[in-house]
Amino acid sequence: MASRSYAACVRTVCRGMSAAAHPQVDFLKGEVHRKHPGVTNLKTLRLPDELQMAARSIIHRAQVTRLADQARSLTNFLWSRKRRVEDSNLRQKAVSLEKELWEKAMEKRGDIDEQALEDRIRKKVFSELRRTTYHWTPMKYDEDLGVVYMAARLAGGYAAVRRAMNEIKKRDPSFAPQTLLDFGSGLGTVAWASHSCWADTLKEMVCVDSSGPMNILAERLLKGDDERAEPHIKHVYFRQFLPVSPKVQFDLVAAAFTLSELPNVKDREEAVMTLWRKTSSYLVLVENGTKEGHQMLMEARDTLLKKQEKMVHDPRPASVFAPCPHELTCPKLASEPMTPCNFQQLYQPLLPGHNMQQTEKFSYLILSRSERAQPETEGVDWARLTAPVQRRTRHVHCRMCCPDGQLQHLVVTARKHSRDVYRCARSSDWGDQLPIVQKVDEDAQSDSE
Repeated sequence: MASRSYAACVRTVCRGMSAAAHPQVDFLKGEVHRKHPGVTNLKTLRLPDELQMAARSIIHRAQVTRLADQARSLTNFLWSRKRRVEDSNLRQKAVSLEKELWEKAMEKRGDIDEQALEDRIRKKVFSELRRTTYHWTPMKYDEDLGVVYMAARLAGGYAAVRRAMNEIKKRDPSFAPQTLLDFGSGLGTVAWASHSCWADTLKEMVCVDSSGPMNILAERLLKGDDERAEPHIKHVYFRQFLPVSPKVQFDLVAAAFTLSELPNVKDREEAVMTLWRKTSSYLVLVENGTKEGHQMLMEARDTLLKKQEKMVHDPRPASVFAPCPHELTCPKLASEPMTPCNFQQLYQPLLPGHNMQQTEKFSYLILSRSERAQPETEGVDWARLTAPVQRRTRHVHCRMCCPDGQLQHLVVTARKHSRDVYRCARSSDWGDQLPIVQKVDEDAQSDSE
């Protein structure tokens, strides 16, 4: 019974992973197992030396009181931040609550002063809504808060963006962007991370942020905190508004930790559509690895895959490049309890302290103007590892999002799934892709019959 159940799982979930059925499949493409084509994880990241030195110089000069405590508080606040409750949801909640209070009042017998009751119920509804509704407020950065944000988020934000960019660099090595647009650029983290990947080809980087103090701080970082010096990265231009012309496109467009700064779903939708119009190759979106961050990225994904624009300047449709191995509804949204689809990247913090290795947990989404791009090997699909790989004696536990849109927990062994697949699984980690050889294993097929 157990073997039949396992075989059915293998067949239904991933259509089998068997080298015996496919001895000719070479998904390694000449690479060693620990560097197979699905590996996109990076080792512990540290900020570029020039950026780290400039940031520490600015912090030293600013002399913000209790900087470490303020940075910790800001990090916690940003991590726990939620989306603003939509007006329509608020109205619906108010009507429902009012109806419930009226029904309770009507159950009581006796004379009722309807006007007084109505006033009492209205006050109770307002009071309850104030008590239970999340109060979203926009972030407004002055010079001091900008320094606190830099201490709190520069290293972690850089790590997340660099890891997302590495996905493109590893899987599309021919991509050589010349132009970059960063929306909500903040400290210029995207420009630094992109420069780390494509320094030889980038010729123009436009950083857009509505905060004047943030733009000034980002420029100081580029110049090593010396206003007379040449910027370390050339051809970076700071703006407070997006370029107006819808025909102007950039090879690479990014928005990191920006969607969460927009007040409602309509503004986020419009921003995503605008950024997509300005994308000629890849659009990269990064958010905190929370339920809120993940859900905002899934909103953006649905917008770009399903909504039709009235005016189309570039007819090439959007396709999901990463991390999803499919374009179906995200299975994480349907799971109970709901958990975010997130990933992690180790990094060295900006401020020295007891812990010289920290973890940035983030969610990301990369969309491409070209067709869905996967490591190309005939007869192989690739699943995304959505949790740490658990390595045991002669077997490995892999939790994956599969190309059929399902979340699956698979126990990979050399006997069942081939030595190569097993060794790849053992060398992979959370966020990597794992090769899935198609067709059902003949033994599993006969077990299920």
